[in-house]
Amino acid sequence: MIAHLRGALASSGADHAVIDVNGVGYLVGASAKTLDKLGAVGEQVTIHTEMLVSEDSIRLMGFASADERDWFKLLTSVQGVGAKVALAILSILAPEELRTAVARADAATIARANGVGPKLAQRIVNELKDKAGGLSLGGVGAAAAPSGGAAADAVSAMLNLGFRPAEASAAVNAASDELGPAATLDALVRLALRKAAK
Repeated sequence: MIAHLRGALASSGADHAVIDVNGVGYLVGASAKTLDKLGAVGEQVTIHTEMLVSEDSIRLMGFASADERDWFKLLTSVQGVGAKVALAILSILAPEELRTAVARADAATIARANGVGPKLAQRIVNELKDKAGGLSLGGVGAAAAPSGGAAADAVSAMLNLGFRPAEASAAVNAASDELGPAATLDALVRLALRKAAK
């Protein structure tokens, strides 16, 4: 799994960017908010990624922060929300704004996104209310590693393995405390899995 890319911004479009990493151009789908944060063509960027694999394609999605990536995964876990709709929502709402909207059951705010009707917005609010409660935006990832870095990627890996956000955050936080700030992603995930199994 590709957790992040660091390289030069080669080009960007309405819904994607191409990141040049040592001569290889990675096409990543992205929200408008992420594209705005990338800066000018030629600048060095770091982008968090999520790989989507289906029967007929492999696509890479890119995010300005691990928080945004985690919200993308939560959104796409809702029936009827695909990558395109999730990016549309993240194009108009920052992760913190989305968290507030879900916590307040504010379906109207979510329904402002392209392709999101009132019924789908209500389903998103209903299904994510419990799941989003444990997703500490700027929480465990930022506390365990100021740059987001390995701790944020470890939480993402735990979420991919099916752990709830609160469980993933707690396990990675405990592992990070034990291993220290220099811990590698691999070491963090291994120890977090052991902590979560107890």
